[in-house]
Amino acid sequence: MRLPMNNILQKYAALLVHYCLRVQPGDRVFISTTTLAEPLVREVYREALDAGAALVECDLAFRERERLLLHYGSADALKTPPALMKLAMETFECYLNIRAPHNLRELQNAPSDRQSLRQEGLRPINKTYFERIADRRLRRNLCQYPTDAAAQEAGMSLSEYEHFVFNACKLFEENPIEAWLQLRAEQQRIVDHLNACSTVRYIGPNTDIAFSTAGRTWINSDGQNNMPSGEVFTSPVEDSAQGVVHFSFPALYQGREVEGITLWVKDGYIEKWEARRGQDFLDYIFTLPGTRRFGEAAIGTNYAIRRMTKNILFDEKIGGTIHMAIGQSYLQCGGKNESSVHWDLITDMTQGGEIWADGACIYRNGQFLQ
Repeated sequence: MRLPMNNILQKYAALLVHYCLRVQPGDRVFISTTTLAEPLVREVYREALDAGAALVECDLAFRERERLLLHYGSADALKTPPALMKLAMETFECYLNIRAPHNLRELQNAPSDRQSLRQEGLRPINKTYFERIADRRLRRNLCQYPTDAAAQEAGMSLSEYEHFVFNACKLFEENPIEAWLQLRAEQQRIVDHLNACSTVRYIGPNTDIAFSTAGRTWINSDGQNNMPSGEVFTSPVEDSAQGVVHFSFPALYQGREVEGITLWVKDGYIEKWEARRGQDFLDYIFTLPGTRRFGEAAIGTNYAIRRMTKNILFDEKIGGTIHMAIGQSYLQCGGKNESSVHWDLITDMTQGGEIWADGACIYRNGQFLQ
């Protein structure tokens, strides 16, 4: 039986405030989303204040705000970082980003040179953000509020998509926090094994790529940084990746969709690339600083997410997949690559895929072997 929306949002807010953000008395909380997520923002606002937060600030973007900035903004406007976001990334203790899109193709036709100016303006904020989440001065979480745009992209009705999102977040469980703690324990076994290894190799259809993780840390992504979660990830040694990797899932970034991406890599550097669709956009991405090295390698472990929805928050967690991200590394993993881009690219491993660690096969056809 489906819970009334107000009840499910109360459970969602409690999970976000107490498990994901771990709001403490005196904390300052920044919420970034769109006007469409107001029902969830209201519940999170109340829950955070009740937990003792000293300040809860909200940035609710209206429809086409970013498109209007890119279209009408001067160069100075594009390069000027948003003041509230800058302050929050530098000084607040908690940051909640609720994805609630009006239109997922809003920026699709924005000129790439103007998008580059905007990325230049956001670079200092992004740098501070990654530094502060790495040493846990900033507790952050990225989550989803169901909207028509996201439902349409996923090929679902809004009610179907609501059920998908809330189920992926374990909100239909009697105690969602206990359910996430159980997943944490299950994934820790995987992380412990990978952290005892120094080389990893992904093998699958049109894929054979190896990389070093020596001196790097695999992270147990248990829902505290992303909700939902269900993955283990690291940042490869920057000059170590060798081979070829093909990504079978469509990849979306900045409102653009690229399909059939294959990358050829030598000494960690992406020397050649091609896409079945979206080659021009892929060419543009690889002109940006830091994008021709990998910032992340990961394994999706959430077997409750069984279908692609063209939303990276869910798709990268699909049990039986791996993903690699070009661009920005995770400092908490020991990564050193810097970029304004962090673009996750996903491939299916259920049809003959294998993962080898220090010369031993640990994963086959989308499942860990022990």
